[in-house]
Amino acid sequence: MLISMLSTGTRGDTQPFIALGLELKKKGFQVRIAASQSYRTLIEGYGFDFAPLRGDVAKIIESGMVKEADNPLAFFTSLKNEELMDLMIESQEDLHKACDGSDAIVYHPGASIGYFAAKEMGIPSILASPFPMTPTNEYPAIIFYDRVRFGKMINKVTHRIFEMGFWKMSNPALKMYWKKRYGKLPEGFGSPYPRQRTKESPTLVSLSPSVFPVPRDWPNHVYSFGYWFIEDHEEYEPSEELQQFLKNGEPPVYVGFGSVGGKDQAAEATERVVKALKTAGKRGLIHTGGGLEKGENTKDLFFFNGAPHEWLFPQMSGVVHHGGAGTTAAALRAGVPQAVIPFGNDQFAWGKRMNELGVSAKAIPRKELTAEKLADTILYSQTGEVLAKAKEIGERVRAEKGAEKAANLIMKTIHTFNDKEKMVHAESK
Repeated sequence: MLISMLSTGTRGDTQPFIALGLELKKKGFQVRIAASQSYRTLIEGYGFDFAPLRGDVAKIIESGMVKEADNPLAFFTSLKNEELMDLMIESQEDLHKACDGSDAIVYHPGASIGYFAAKEMGIPSILASPFPMTPTNEYPAIIFYDRVRFGKMINKVTHRIFEMGFWKMSNPALKMYWKKRYGKLPEGFGSPYPRQRTKESPTLVSLSPSVFPVPRDWPNHVYSFGYWFIEDHEEYEPSEELQQFLKNGEPPVYVGFGSVGGKDQAAEATERVVKALKTAGKRGLIHTGGGLEKGENTKDLFFFNGAPHEWLFPQMSGVVHHGGAGTTAAALRAGVPQAVIPFGNDQFAWGKRMNELGVSAKAIPRKELTAEKLADTILYSQTGEVLAKAKEIGERVRAEKGAEKAANLIMKTIHTFNDKEKMVHAESK
């Protein structure tokens, strides 16, 4: 049986699908992953059938995310430009093509065509989200999480606004593609997310209950088992220089801003980071690219182009990052303290939540970053209470086996759906 997994966005969005796909392969399924062309080597390296998406939508989304960092609603409207629309229409075609021959479709919220393709083909669909989307009165939606607290009734409204925003983002391109291909819209065209809460069409959230406890008012068939981590890691050989740096001194502090940040501010940001590390008296491992640029290596500073977080983070004394969902999860799993420098969108939420959990100081928005603030934050992260909390949560996160449990649920969903279809056919005869 073939399961097609539709991913959109950055590596942080795609890597959990790889982890889930590996668990599904263990259960005998064939797995195809659709993602940005830039992840071909990564995905094929794990033995998956790869379906490339044209263009690099992720980069345009990231630039909009940073530009509209102070206004979460403006982020969605900022994506309506001709360049992005053309790419998104192309990606709808690529995503739809990736569904050919599938027995089930697992899709990211940004790839909502997966729901309609599954309906068209008469197969089950599973929504796989890296963040909570299902309305609850227990906390606000992720893009509002760091804002003022609204109260229980308004919390639910923020989730509906978030759902609507995600749907508005993909709706125009999906509508144009589908009408061009079929001459009409699919039956019941509208937001798929509220429909993904049934036994045959569930929602999976690749998130730890230790980070956001499962809300008591969530409906049945919405599941959050834990993060989806890759257990069988790709072989990684660090350079001799990196190995020597790690051996010859105290565990360093990792600093990296993923692929966000922009090169125009990289020199200034790098200068502040280096000064902060020196002020705090800490060795630093600086991941260049995105928002940081290369400098001169010394006995206390090492600039490099990255390494798998699962391998690297357990060797760090702390992790300074942009608040991407994937990087946050990797730092939690490693059991090390964090310092979050959010650039935009949901990154502010992860920064606030890490502070609430006690594994970091208050987040420093990128626009407010100074060497002095970062030095104070790094020093705070090394206090006994923060170190103990990071270690405790790390142990819980590592024990959850989220990808394995999610794969079991998908297998059960496929069997339930197929049994129901057989019953319907039998009754119609």
